[in-house]
Formats: sequence, C-alpha cells, structure tokens
Amino acid sequence: MTTTTNTEKKAGAWLVLLLAGAFEIGYALSVAGSEGFTILGWSISAFVFFLLTLFCLSVALKAIDVGIGYAVWAGIGAVGAALLGPVFFDEVLTPVRAFWLAVIIGGVVWLKLADSPKIPRTKHEVTS
Repeated sequence: MTTTTNTEKKAGAWLVLLLAGAFEIGYALSVAGSEGFTILGWSISAFVFFLLTLFCLSVALKAIDVGIGYAVWAGIGAVGAALLGPVFFDEVLTPVRAFWLAVIIGGVVWLKLADSPKIPRTKHEVTS
C-alpha cells in the first residue's frame, strides 16, 4: 500500500470517527430524553443511535489506535451532550463546565495531531 493510500484510509477513518461522535451525542441526548427508557420515542431513538455509534466506532478503529479513537469518540460525545443539553433539556452550562469542556476539546485536538503522519526527514537534515 502506498503512503497516499494509507493517508487516505486514515483520513476516512477520522471522518467515520467524527460521525460516530455525532451519533454518540444523539445517543446521550436520547437517553436523557427517554427519562429512564419510559418514553417510547426517545427510547427507540436511543437504541438506533446506540447501534449507529458503535458501528461507526468499530469501523474507525480498524485504522485508528483504540486508545486514541475511544478517547476522541468519548470526548466528542461528552462535549456535544454538554453543549446541547441546555438546548434540549433544562440543564445549565456554567463557566466552570465550559472551561473543562474546552480542556477536553484541546485534548482531542492534541490526540488528533499526535496521530497525524510524520514528515520523513531527509538524510541532509539529520546530519546537519
């Protein structure tokens, strides 16, 4: 496999991981809306989002290390649910919560950067 193909495969996996994160947000919000799985519509929504998020996560983890992929997926879900919880439910996003969400976002960005392909160094750069 060429480097371009590996890079394209990795980029596709990251897109699928982002999709899995979006489905995780839908799952978390649906579980909250189901009120302990007592509201049928929200409960069905939670079940569908659950299947979609796990499927996409499993596809993404074929090309992304499980530790990195799981951390990013969980971070997307946590941040998304915390940001959208006040929109859909009677939740409050305090400045302290917003700060720690920013820390999570920063960590997810650094994990993605750590998983980026390294630029090979030339022999001249190594000896200089």
